[in-house]
Amino acid sequence: MTARIIDGAALSEQIRAEVAQRAASLTARGITPGLAVVLVGENAASQVYVRNKVKACEKAGMHSVLEQFPASMTEEELLARVNALNEDPSIHGILVQLPLPAHIDAHRVIETIAPEKDVDGFHISNAGLLMTGQPLFRPCTPYGVMKMLESEQVPLRGAEAVIVGASNIVGKPMAMLLLAAGATVTLCNSKTRDLGAQTRRADVLVVATGKAGIVTGDMVKPGAVVIDVGINRGEDGKLCGDVDFASAKLVAGAITPVPGGVGPMTIAMLLVNTIEAAERALAGAAAQA
Repeated sequence: MTARIIDGAALSEQIRAEVAQRAASLTARGITPGLAVVLVGENAASQVYVRNKVKACEKAGMHSVLEQFPASMTEEELLARVNALNEDPSIHGILVQLPLPAHIDAHRVIETIAPEKDVDGFHISNAGLLMTGQPLFRPCTPYGVMKMLESEQVPLRGAEAVIVGASNIVGKPMAMLLLAAGATVTLCNSKTRDLGAQTRRADVLVVATGKAGIVTGDMVKPGAVVIDVGINRGEDGKLCGDVDFASAKLVAGAITPVPGGVGPMTIAMLLVNTIEAAERALAGAAAQA
């Protein structure tokens, strides 16, 4: 058996087309959805991510602002800039690209973003809303994974879902979304004993550790849906995931590739969150009129 490939690139194009239609509708009503992306420092990977996000915004007919600052920028200067963007009515979403330089407290910066503009879904109020099942914004990568599972018509109610990686960005919000969909969720971390014993129970396996090849084919339940969130650079210089694709695809029922899987979906869902923020802003303005 060879697993069915879940094409995130193709699905993301469908979602972007829908976003472009919604953006055109808003523009016709006098409001152009706007996203501000803030980059501090010279991290090469971050520069690539930021360029892709800005390009995707512009292609969807949205207004995008890229603000780049040197690594020497102080925390107070960054907080002041975020506050200015909070007050800017032309900006509906604010994204501060992580990681930040070591002298800047990322948590404090995220908490400064207005919750209604926190399109990454990382603000503590948005994390709390997600936990209580009433999300304002779903974090982009887990949101993209849920859309992939939905597109594949994966039955989640009662399914065993195992997540490898317990970060605030992917693992924890992924668990909340899967729980809300009715799955029984196991959240593994770096201290989990006998990881394979956990992953082999999974009907749906999501791997997000940043460690290349941490999950191999013998750790996958036959017929499972495997979602590989990792993006790593292999010894051969090529991009690879956290799952050993070659061995896992012989066991899984469906699997995401790297690249071309979850990555494109993350950016697509950022656009969806920004559109939703702009639609809420328009509705709020209409209610006050």
